[in-house]
Amino acid sequence: MKSLRLTRSGILCGLLLTLATIGLTACRVLYKVPEYNFGGRPTPPSLLFERVLVGVTANGTQGFLEILDGLRDIRGNIQDTKQSFTISGYSSGYPGQIYNFPEQSRGFVYSRSDGTFTAINYGTESGGGPAAAFPAASSAVAVSADFIRFFSAEESAGILAIVDHNTGGTYDLNLPNVFQVAINQGDTAAVAMVRNSDTLYRIVKLNTNQFTTAAIADATIGAIDCQPLVVPVYCVVPVPGSFDRPSNAYFSLDGTSAYIMNSGPELGGVTASISVIPQAALVNTNIPTAPPTVTPVTATVPVPGGITTSLSDGKTLYLAGQSQNVIGANGQSTGVANPNGLFAGYLSTMDLASNTVTGSYSISDGHHSQLLFADNNTLWVASQQCANGVRQNLFAQGDTSQAANYNCLTRFDLGALTASIVPATNQGATAVTVPYPNTNQDLYYYGDLASMCWVQGHNKVYTAYGGQIHAFNTTDGSEINNINITIQGTALSVAYMDALTNAAN
Repeated sequence: MKSLRLTRSGILCGLLLTLATIGLTACRVLYKVPEYNFGGRPTPPSLLFERVLVGVTANGTQGFLEILDGLRDIRGNIQDTKQSFTISGYSSGYPGQIYNFPEQSRGFVYSRSDGTFTAINYGTESGGGPAAAFPAASSAVAVSADFIRFFSAEESAGILAIVDHNTGGTYDLNLPNVFQVAINQGDTAAVAMVRNSDTLYRIVKLNTNQFTTAAIADATIGAIDCQPLVVPVYCVVPVPGSFDRPSNAYFSLDGTSAYIMNSGPELGGVTASISVIPQAALVNTNIPTAPPTVTPVTATVPVPGGITTSLSDGKTLYLAGQSQNVIGANGQSTGVANPNGLFAGYLSTMDLASNTVTGSYSISDGHHSQLLFADNNTLWVASQQCANGVRQNLFAQGDTSQAANYNCLTRFDLGALTASIVPATNQGATAVTVPYPNTNQDLYYYGDLASMCWVQGHNKVYTAYGGQIHAFNTTDGSEINNINITIQGTALSVAYMDALTNAAN
């Protein structure tokens, strides 16, 4: 009987031990790996599937890339066995621009401190080495979707650099004060803009051995420069037409049209507008037989609200910029100047079927650099130097109303056609402060908004806002508690690594 009791006790202990082991094991399985990952993407080492990549600098010369869990809004894992995730093998000092290609599980990061342009493998969460070597510091970079060609506008050196992995060469086209370059989705057309200039330029790729020297090519097709000097491959050619401080370009997704953004007064010009050009006229294999004289511009659409960036849903082109005049709801100037001649921010809508501006809405002031569609039928606008505009000036003159909120993020409701500045602050008697102040402890102003991304399907927008990470609900613009996503250092850029398409961010 004693032996039987011992046997039964042993069985009972074994069962309890087994159940405890199963329980502990089950508790550890906190990240469910899908049987078939979206688009065949590999399971990353972090086991996170809603990743937000953050470019961080510690002091301007030391930096890293941190990965946040955009689903749970935390830095580490749920078990708290890992306090943070980073991209291994990356250490450039100032990762200020992330070029995001989630469809290919890849990204590229430009660091202006050392000029590196590094490939990032999203599947292995590691740096893949230099993707291109540019001759000088870049003010803008454009990457082809197949990663064959990289374009770099190098304003300080006056060079438009092209790295072509098909030819194995780097071509440094002389274009003084070039500050912007843009390419279409198919990498068949590329345009460049020059600071304080009313001329637009396009890139031409010559046929094999078409010209024996750059001098002959320059004279024949009216190029500004062709490279190499012997048997040139690429040229930069002016585009005929009346432009007004062109600063960027938007290429339609159907490949038919290019919309050149003429910033006008905001960049020292006269009239802000959109120049519409068929993309076929800009194709890099469309080589002039003589210096071009006939303009390819088919329409010029005035944009009184100003324009420095744009985004389209296929029917409407959304244009963000600034104006020195008060703009009416119909998108037209009222003829009334803003206080002290300062600029005020506007979001204008342009109907693509008729090429007409249909409306204008007051948004945050400052230089507008990014537009982003997000959940809940919203559009988000990012800007910098917002404290230099009309809204801050109104507050300085004693206006403590909501109009004096001069933060740099705008949430635009595409259904109601209403705009609100985020976070919603008020410096009046009923003070409303920012929810999570940055290290400078400013209770009403976060600072410049350097970058933002949409965490698709989760009603969130992440931002690098005033040097720190701030996340917002797309439902109403309220801020998500950022205590568990703040980073050590200065946040420079963000990107949603697991977006469904490259166009999402």
